[in-house]
Amino acid sequence: MEALIFYVLAAITVVSAFCVVLLRRPIHNVLFMILMMIGLAGLFILLQAEFVAMVQLIVYAGAVMVLFLFVIMLLNLESLSFPDDPRAVRWWGGMVLALGLLVLLIPVFKAFVPHVVGTLTQQNSSVLSNTQVIAKELFTTYLLPFEIASVLLLAAIIGAVVLARRR
Repeated sequence: MEALIFYVLAAITVVSAFCVVLLRRPIHNVLFMILMMIGLAGLFILLQAEFVAMVQLIVYAGAVMVLFLFVIMLLNLESLSFPDDPRAVRWWGGMVLALGLLVLLIPVFKAFVPHVVGTLTQQNSSVLSNTQVIAKELFTTYLLPFEIASVLLLAAIIGAVVLARRR
């Protein structure tokens, strides 16, 4: 039964992710992204990471995506029409090129990222709650990737503000 639930949630998540990328209307993209995050939350629950699942639902699906939806509705992006590009080959060529580049860069990323093994053992993790385990590992073992992700998010926020100011 658990495997069936996993496959259903995985299918929902993957199909929703493809719809986010491939659909053209921004409202549909956001709605499928919310569905994708709900599917991810279900997968986290299957992994017995209830805290991460609830954070996924409350913060990302609940707050961030609803904010995206309001911004799209306020900016009236539905009225924008994207011209049909007769050179759709460029899009597919770019996609193939990006995937190829990603495949080439994965070993490079693996070489620069140190292989860190968590410090918690099975006995320690059973004493601590799920939230305590995540917090301890996040702020001790995985502090550098956490800070890198924070800087990337800050850069994305600044980029969004700069793009929004041009209008």
